Amino acid sequence: MVLLALMQANSAVLDMTANFAAVDDAARTAAAAGAQLLLTPELFPVGYAPGRLRADFDPATLPALREALAGIARRNNIALVYSLPAVTPAGEWHISATLVDESGDELLSYGKVHLFGPDERAAFAPAAAAPGVVEFHGLKTSLVICYDIEFPESARAAAVRGAELLLVPTALAGGFDAVPKVLVRARALENQLTVAYANHTGLEDSYDFHGGSIVAGPDGAVLAEAGPGAELLFAELGEVVNAAAGPVEGAGSADRADDPEAAVAYLRDRRPDIYRSWDV
Repeated sequence: MVLLALMQANSAVLDMTANFAAVDDAARTAAAAGAQLLLTPELFPVGYAPGRLRADFDPATLPALREALAGIARRNNIALVYSLPAVTPAGEWHISATLVDESGDELLSYGKVHLFGPDERAAFAPAAAAPGVVEFHGLKTSLVICYDIEFPESARAAAVRGAELLLVPTALAGGFDAVPKVLVRARALENQLTVAYANHTGLEDSYDFHGGSIVAGPDGAVLAEAGPGAELLFAELGEVVNAAAGPVEGAGSADRADDPEAAVAYLRDRRPDIYRSWDV
């Protein structure tokens, strides 16, 4: 079993000292409760304010920030997902997410493919790489970021690569309640994996976040759900959380079913060759 913790909190824009202290405190509390992994919101260590980040954040500080976050994981003996800006060798700014293990070693990184709204598109460039998958405590684990989960292709790309757990740092402002309440659950069900979605709360720059972090199981059921305020959310995950039956194209395992009769085998019954012929 894996105990997953989600941090839902208010970030102070460009106050890295306060934000790192908040992550450290959440990691300490989560580890004391027995959690093996803490998922934090999109851009939480620096705050969600794309325009201000692009204008005032110094990317030369990124190596030190990454090492400090790895140190939080080591100090508290808990794996950590954090999200920071990233700058490519060509000078493009991306929104990234990284999974480090309890020793602070990087297991997985991902760049946000779908940018939301004019502020993000003015400050960042979209990444293009598909989500990767790594083994974490017996679960094949993947990452996407915020708006990515609203596109079925993103979660499906993780699922066909074998993902059983999809971790989603997010920064979802108020007024979009259908995303956690409908879309996250739908992505979990249609891809037969667990989706964990960690959001901000409170005001950050001009953005008003209403929380609503959620963990949805592979049958679409809510495993844990936060309210609007600051909260440390927990969900216990089984060793096998993917309910698909039979071989899956691109998956690492031929049999990912613990009870083939319990769920419709969406992944097994896909017809990707036909779908490709539909592309326009």
